[in-house]
Amino acid sequence: MNDVLGEFLGTMILILLGNGVVAGVLLNKSKSQNAGWIAITAGWAFAVMAGIYTAKAIGAPGFINPVGPLAEVLKGKLDVEKAFAFAAAEVVGAFTGAVLVWLHHWPHWAETPGPATKLACFCTSPAIRNYPANVFSEALATFVLVFVGTAVDRSNPGGVGVPLAGVIVWSIGLGLGATTGYAINPARDLGPRLAHAILPIVGKGGSDWGYAWVPIIGPLLGGAAGALAAMSVMV
Repeated sequence: MNDVLGEFLGTMILILLGNGVVAGVLLNKSKSQNAGWIAITAGWAFAVMAGIYTAKAIGAPGFINPVGPLAEVLKGKLDVEKAFAFAAAEVVGAFTGAVLVWLHHWPHWAETPGPATKLACFCTSPAIRNYPANVFSEALATFVLVFVGTAVDRSNPGGVGVPLAGVIVWSIGLGLGATTGYAINPARDLGPRLAHAILPIVGKGGSDWGYAWVPIIGPLLGGAAGALAAMSVMV
Protein backbone atom coordinates (compact mmCIF):
# COMPACT_ATOMS: atom_id res chain seq x y z
CA MET A 1 0.00 0.00 0.00
CA ASN A 2 3.01 2.35 0.13
CA ASP A 3 2.50 3.09 -3.55
CA VAL A 4 -1.08 4.27 -3.00
CA LEU A 5 -0.05 6.25 0.10
CA GLY A 6 2.75 7.84 -1.89
CA GLU A 7 0.36 8.97 -4.61
CA PHE A 8 -1.93 10.44 -1.93
CA LEU A 9 0.83 12.35 -0.15
CA GLY A 10 2.60 13.42 -3.34
CA THR A 11 -0.62 14.88 -4.72
CA MET A 12 -1.35 16.55 -1.41
CA ILE A 13 2.03 18.31 -1.59
CA LEU A 14 1.39 19.23 -5.23
CA ILE A 15 -1.84 21.02 -4.32
CA LEU A 16 -0.57 22.53 -1.07
CA LEU A 17 2.27 24.26 -2.92
CA GLY A 18 0.53 24.81 -6.27
CA ASN A 19 -2.77 26.17 -5.02
CA GLY A 20 -0.78 27.80 -2.24
CA VAL A 21 1.03 30.04 -4.70
CA VAL A 22 -2.27 30.88 -6.43
CA ALA A 23 -3.81 31.86 -3.10
CA GLY A 24 -0.78 33.95 -2.24
CA VAL A 25 -1.01 35.85 -5.53
CA LEU A 26 -4.79 36.37 -5.44
CA LEU A 27 -5.87 36.84 -1.83
CA ASN A 28 -5.90 40.27 -0.24
CA LYS A 29 -3.20 41.28 2.23
CA SER A 30 -0.90 38.46 1.17
CA LYS A 31 2.75 39.46 0.89
CA SER A 32 2.84 37.98 -2.63
CA GLN A 33 -0.43 39.52 -3.81
CA ASN A 34 -0.33 40.52 -7.50
CA ALA A 35 2.96 38.67 -8.10
CA GLY A 36 1.46 37.54 -11.40
CA TRP A 37 1.42 34.68 -13.88
CA ILE A 38 5.16 34.03 -13.81
CA ALA A 39 5.02 33.41 -10.08
CA ILE A 40 2.05 31.08 -10.47
CA THR A 41 3.57 29.03 -13.28
CA ALA A 42 6.91 28.79 -11.47
CA GLY A 43 5.19 27.80 -8.23
CA TRP A 44 3.29 25.01 -9.97
CA ALA A 45 6.48 23.76 -11.65
CA PHE A 46 8.25 23.47 -8.31
CA ALA A 47 5.12 21.96 -6.75
CA VAL A 48 5.15 19.20 -9.37
CA MET A 49 8.80 18.43 -8.62
CA ALA A 50 8.18 18.38 -4.85
CA GLY A 51 5.10 16.19 -5.24
CA ILE A 52 6.82 13.63 -7.46
CA TYR A 53 9.84 13.38 -5.16
CA THR A 54 7.54 12.92 -2.17
CA ALA A 55 5.54 10.17 -3.86
CA LYS A 56 8.65 8.32 -5.05
CA ALA A 57 10.31 8.49 -1.63
CA ILE A 58 7.34 6.66 -0.11
CA GLY A 59 7.35 3.96 -2.78
CA ALA A 60 4.91 5.25 -5.41
CA PRO A 61 5.52 5.71 -9.13
CA GLY A 62 5.10 9.48 -8.70
CA PHE A 63 2.26 10.03 -11.15
CA ILE A 64 0.39 12.49 -8.84
CA ASN A 65 -2.08 12.74 -11.75
CA PRO A 66 -4.66 10.15 -12.96
CA VAL A 67 -3.41 10.74 -16.50
CA GLY A 68 -0.21 8.90 -15.56
CA PRO A 69 -1.91 5.62 -14.58
CA LEU A 70 -4.14 5.90 -17.67
CA ALA A 71 -1.07 6.19 -19.89
CA GLU A 72 0.54 3.18 -18.23
CA VAL A 73 -2.64 1.12 -18.71
CA LEU A 74 -2.63 1.97 -22.42
CA LYS A 75 1.02 0.94 -22.63
CA GLY A 76 0.19 -2.37 -20.95
CA LYS A 77 2.40 -1.62 -17.95
CA LEU A 78 -0.28 -1.23 -15.24
CA ASP A 79 -3.48 -3.12 -14.45
CA VAL A 80 -6.78 -1.27 -14.35
CA GLU A 81 -7.51 -1.93 -10.67
CA LYS A 82 -4.21 -0.43 -9.57
CA ALA A 83 -4.77 2.54 -11.89
CA PHE A 84 -8.13 3.24 -10.22
CA ALA A 85 -6.52 2.93 -6.78
CA PHE A 86 -3.86 5.47 -7.74
CA ALA A 87 -6.46 7.85 -9.23
CA ALA A 88 -8.64 7.67 -6.12
CA ALA A 89 -5.65 8.35 -3.87
CA GLU A 90 -4.70 11.33 -6.03
CA VAL A 91 -8.19 12.86 -5.85
CA VAL A 92 -8.26 12.44 -2.06
CA GLY A 93 -4.73 13.84 -1.82
CA ALA A 94 -5.73 16.86 -3.88
CA PHE A 95 -8.76 17.41 -1.65
CA THR A 96 -6.57 17.24 1.45
CA GLY A 97 -4.02 19.64 -0.02
CA ALA A 98 -6.79 22.13 -0.79
CA VAL A 99 -8.04 21.94 2.79
CA LEU A 100 -4.52 22.75 4.00
CA VAL A 101 -4.34 25.73 1.63
CA TRP A 102 -7.61 26.99 3.12
CA LEU A 103 -6.29 26.60 6.65
CA HIS A 104 -2.93 28.16 5.83
CA HIS A 105 -4.59 31.30 4.44
CA TRP A 106 -7.30 31.37 7.11
CA PRO A 107 -7.43 35.15 7.82
CA HIS A 108 -7.20 36.13 4.15
CA TRP A 109 -10.54 34.72 2.95
CA ALA A 110 -12.52 37.28 4.93
CA GLU A 111 -10.30 40.06 3.54
CA THR A 112 -10.99 39.04 -0.08
CA PRO A 113 -14.48 40.01 -1.31
CA GLY A 114 -14.65 38.25 -4.70
CA PRO A 115 -16.20 34.75 -4.79
CA ALA A 116 -14.55 34.06 -8.18
CA THR A 117 -11.15 34.97 -6.77
CA LYS A 118 -11.64 32.52 -3.92
CA LEU A 119 -12.74 29.77 -6.30
CA ALA A 120 -9.61 30.34 -8.40
CA CYS A 121 -7.51 29.41 -5.36
CA PHE A 122 -8.99 25.92 -5.59
CA CYS A 123 -9.75 24.98 -9.19
CA THR A 124 -9.51 26.16 -12.78
CA SER A 125 -11.82 28.21 -14.97
CA PRO A 126 -11.49 29.38 -18.58
CA ALA A 127 -10.51 32.87 -19.67
CA ILE A 128 -13.26 32.59 -22.30
CA ARG A 129 -15.96 29.99 -21.69
CA ASN A 130 -16.20 28.00 -24.90
CA TYR A 131 -16.48 24.33 -24.08
CA PRO A 132 -15.10 22.83 -27.32
CA ALA A 133 -12.16 25.26 -27.24
CA ASN A 134 -11.64 24.67 -23.51
CA VAL A 135 -11.60 20.88 -23.92
CA PHE A 136 -9.15 21.21 -26.80
CA SER A 137 -6.86 23.46 -24.73
CA GLU A 138 -6.79 21.00 -21.84
CA ALA A 139 -6.33 18.04 -24.19
CA LEU A 140 -3.49 19.68 -26.11
CA ALA A 141 -1.65 20.76 -22.96
CA THR A 142 -1.96 17.27 -21.48
CA PHE A 143 -0.86 15.69 -24.76
CA VAL A 144 2.33 17.74 -24.46
CA LEU A 145 2.73 16.70 -20.82
CA VAL A 146 2.56 12.98 -21.60
CA PHE A 147 4.33 13.03 -24.98
CA VAL A 148 7.27 15.17 -23.87
CA GLY A 149 7.34 13.49 -20.46
CA THR A 150 7.75 10.14 -22.20
CA ALA A 151 10.54 11.59 -24.33
CA VAL A 152 12.33 12.79 -21.18
CA ASP A 153 11.99 9.37 -19.54
CA ARG A 154 13.49 7.66 -22.58
CA SER A 155 16.25 10.21 -23.10
CA ASN A 156 17.40 10.54 -19.49
CA PRO A 157 17.84 7.12 -17.91
CA GLY A 158 20.23 8.60 -15.35
CA GLY A 159 17.45 9.89 -13.11
CA VAL A 160 17.21 13.61 -13.94
CA GLY A 161 13.61 13.27 -15.10
CA VAL A 162 11.89 14.66 -12.00
CA PRO A 163 13.28 18.21 -12.24
CA LEU A 164 12.62 18.13 -15.97
CA ALA A 165 8.99 17.18 -15.27
CA GLY A 166 8.71 20.47 -13.40
CA VAL A 167 10.28 22.30 -16.34
CA ILE A 168 7.77 20.71 -18.73
CA VAL A 169 4.87 21.85 -16.54
CA TRP A 170 6.39 25.33 -16.31
CA SER A 171 6.66 25.49 -20.10
CA ILE A 172 3.08 24.28 -20.51
CA GLY A 173 1.89 26.92 -18.09
CA LEU A 174 3.71 29.69 -19.93
CA GLY A 175 2.91 28.50 -23.45
CA LEU A 176 -0.53 26.91 -23.17
CA GLY A 177 -1.92 27.70 -19.74
CA ALA A 178 -3.50 31.12 -20.23
CA THR A 179 -6.71 29.83 -21.86
CA THR A 180 -8.01 27.49 -19.17
CA GLY A 181 -5.52 27.66 -16.30
CA TYR A 182 -3.95 24.34 -17.44
CA ALA A 183 -5.42 21.81 -15.05
CA ILE A 184 -3.77 18.98 -17.09
CA ASN A 185 -4.71 16.77 -14.16
CA PRO A 186 -8.27 15.66 -13.26
CA ALA A 187 -7.37 15.18 -9.58
CA ARG A 188 -5.79 18.63 -9.36
CA ASP A 189 -9.13 20.18 -10.33
CA LEU A 190 -11.73 17.78 -8.92
CA GLY A 191 -10.31 17.32 -5.42
CA PRO A 192 -9.95 21.04 -4.67
CA ARG A 193 -13.32 21.81 -6.31
CA LEU A 194 -14.93 19.33 -3.92
CA ALA A 195 -13.08 21.00 -1.03
CA HIS A 196 -14.36 24.41 -2.14
CA ALA A 197 -17.92 23.07 -2.22
CA ILE A 198 -17.69 21.57 1.27
CA LEU A 199 -15.53 24.00 3.25
CA PRO A 200 -17.10 26.94 5.14
CA ILE A 201 -15.13 29.56 3.19
CA VAL A 202 -16.15 33.09 4.11
CA GLY A 203 -18.05 34.75 1.26
CA LYS A 204 -17.64 31.96 -1.26
CA GLY A 205 -19.92 31.49 -4.26
CA GLY A 206 -20.74 28.39 -6.26
CA SER A 207 -18.14 25.81 -7.27
CA ASP A 208 -18.91 26.06 -11.01
CA TRP A 209 -19.85 22.41 -11.47
CA GLY A 210 -21.05 23.18 -14.99
CA TYR A 211 -17.41 23.54 -16.04
CA ALA A 212 -15.98 20.78 -13.84
CA TRP A 213 -16.17 18.09 -16.54
CA VAL A 214 -13.78 19.98 -18.85
CA PRO A 215 -10.61 19.59 -16.70
CA ILE A 216 -11.48 15.91 -16.32
CA ILE A 217 -12.35 14.90 -19.89
CA GLY A 218 -9.82 17.16 -21.62
CA PRO A 219 -6.76 15.83 -19.76
CA LEU A 220 -7.90 12.21 -20.07
CA LEU A 221 -8.34 12.57 -23.84
CA GLY A 222 -5.06 14.41 -24.27
CA GLY A 223 -3.18 12.05 -22.00
CA ALA A 224 -4.44 9.00 -23.87
CA ALA A 225 -3.51 10.59 -27.20
CA GLY A 226 -0.06 11.50 -25.90
CA ALA A 227 0.59 7.97 -24.65
CA LEU A 228 -0.55 6.37 -27.92
CA ALA A 229 1.48 8.83 -29.99
CA ALA A 230 4.59 8.18 -27.92
CA MET A 231 4.16 4.44 -28.35
CA SER A 232 3.87 4.91 -32.10
CA VAL A 233 6.90 7.10 -32.79
CA MET A 234 9.39 6.73 -29.96
CA VAL A 235 11.94 3.93 -29.88
